Amino acid sequence: MKRRLFLQLSPTAIVTMVGIVDNLSAAMLIPAQALSKEPDIQKPATDAAAFHAMRRFASLPSGKIAYVERGRGDAALFLHGAPLNGFQWRGAIDLLSPYRRCIAPDFMGLGYTQVPAQQSLTADAQLDMLISLLNNLKIVAVDIIASDSGGAVAQLFAARYPERVRSMLLTNCDVEPDSPPAGVQAAIKMAQAGTLADETAKWLSDNALARATFGSAVFHNAAILSADNIACYVTPLVSSALRRQQYHDFHLALEPNPLAGIEATLKQSNIPVRIVWGGSDTLFSMADAQYLDQLFPQSRGIRVIPEGKLFFQEEYPDVIAEEARSLWGV
Repeated sequence: MKRRLFLQLSPTAIVTMVGIVDNLSAAMLIPAQALSKEPDIQKPATDAAAFHAMRRFASLPSGKIAYVERGRGDAALFLHGAPLNGFQWRGAIDLLSPYRRCIAPDFMGLGYTQVPAQQSLTADAQLDMLISLLNNLKIVAVDIIASDSGGAVAQLFAARYPERVRSMLLTNCDVEPDSPPAGVQAAIKMAQAGTLADETAKWLSDNALARATFGSAVFHNAAILSADNIACYVTPLVSSALRRQQYHDFHLALEPNPLAGIEATLKQSNIPVRIVWGGSDTLFSMADAQYLDQLFPQSRGIRVIPEGKLFFQEEYPDVIAEEARSLWGV
């Protein structure tokens, strides 16, 4: 969830990272024609202030759910990773809102969504929240675009409500054999110790630290983490004692494996799926992308962004938009 890649909360931890997936390894896992030349990094048009201004709230049984909505027509549902929120998808929404009614909610325990202390934050509960939100917005079916832990929720969505999913575009995310991935155990242990929020809060006062640790771990160009962007992601997570605890609880809810036993159902899925993967991610390997490609009968194959890391979607929104439009046929 950096997914979580909070093991990079110190420069020392960066040095301990292993398992960088290089271009040769990626080429061995998928057909050569599926590999793409690294695109130019795109700067999203919508900044943090504009995104804040677009935010709405839905009062649902689970709480006050934050979301951004742009565009008209068939709906597309954007599911973010952690410790991010719907702001992760701003660039893709800029490009896709002419073609879809784009809905980007914040998961419970992250972002600007507000839920009571007793609210469950498991993947199952997150799915229930999404269904409630879509019902509230009178949306029957969606095209899902998902990242990281949001990809786990997307797969649960596809398994339990297949009639409500027109298509899925999955980027670096959990899969049943790798959820939670080994790299997130450091974050889970920090959540157990009650220190994760304190460490994350340091990024607000030391933006250079945020870029040198978290940023360098999940972005090809950590400069995308401007002061405004860091504040947009971190501020709500540490804004109160309750939010700090829920930030911890979100990570604690990653265990046990939320996707356990889902494979047999997804093997019967008729949902068209496209996989777009950052080839330099240190958390979710190319083997995870290959697993998804083999899992879904209607997989449209894999596209690799060789230099992309976990949250490459934020740097390359044009790639997300291009692949989504191709999948949607628009």
